[in-house]
Amino acid sequence: MSQQWRIIDLITWAETYFKDKGFENPRNEIEWLIRSVLSVSRIDIYLNFDRLLSLKELKRLKSFVNRRLKKEPLQYITESCEFYGREYFVNNNVLIPRSETETLIDLALENLKGLSLPKILDIGTGSGCLAITLASEISNSIVTGIDISQKAINVANVNKSKNKLKNISFKKIDILRQAINDQFDLIISNPPYITKDELVTVMKDVKEYEPLIALTDGADGLTFYRRFSSIARDSLKKNGSMLLEVGIDNHPKKVQDVFIKQGFINTKLLKDLNGDDRVILIKKL
Repeated sequence: MSQQWRIIDLITWAETYFKDKGFENPRNEIEWLIRSVLSVSRIDIYLNFDRLLSLKELKRLKSFVNRRLKKEPLQYITESCEFYGREYFVNNNVLIPRSETETLIDLALENLKGLSLPKILDIGTGSGCLAITLASEISNSIVTGIDISQKAINVANVNKSKNKLKNISFKKIDILRQAINDQFDLIISNPPYITKDELVTVMKDVKEYEPLIALTDGADGLTFYRRFSSIARDSLKKNGSMLLEVGIDNHPKKVQDVFIKQGFINTKLLKDLNGDDRVILIKKL
């Protein structure tokens, strides 16, 4: 890159460059990176097309471009991701929040309507996006997020501070080996459900950069659901609920069978905006 580059010059160059490298949305790629380097919004970019970048800014942008060419996710490069209308700090110690997981939030909010001081547990909290969203949307709630990874807990605490929340706490707990010793109105989770065999088909920028412990159980994709089914009765209050994200194809039905075998006949598969079963609801009567 030369020393005199305007925003519009960089966008024009990158649209061709990223396209030639096989990226599907080249303009989005460069705009995202420029916004991060300059700490501006998308509209600011469009209002300042003639703005020149400094040598320091160009050097940082070049570093970002080189990382992206290696298929590192944009969210890790910029350390930023949006979820349910809020910006979250993310790095490669946590799973990148997906827009489809927002379905869990919508269902949780509907499920908790009318409850005063609802207690909520988020298992495998990662960046804390589920726990923080619920703590923000339900100001009288008491929310706990747990994760096996201390590095993930550290990220979640950064996001807690960013959102200035006092009704939420994060703890390092291995849910597969440790007891919860409390009861909740709602337990929510997006657990690792990719099977060991399916992992080989996952996109490069996912399996090579995102934490494997957040993607797969290294087995049949049901390990965490079996654990959840064994702790549900003791960990849920009367009329409490579990809302769990599930995979695709026959995975939702397999998860439902796990809970039915444990005697939870009041289970229901819920659809996302695409009409696919992506969440299972378990009620304790």
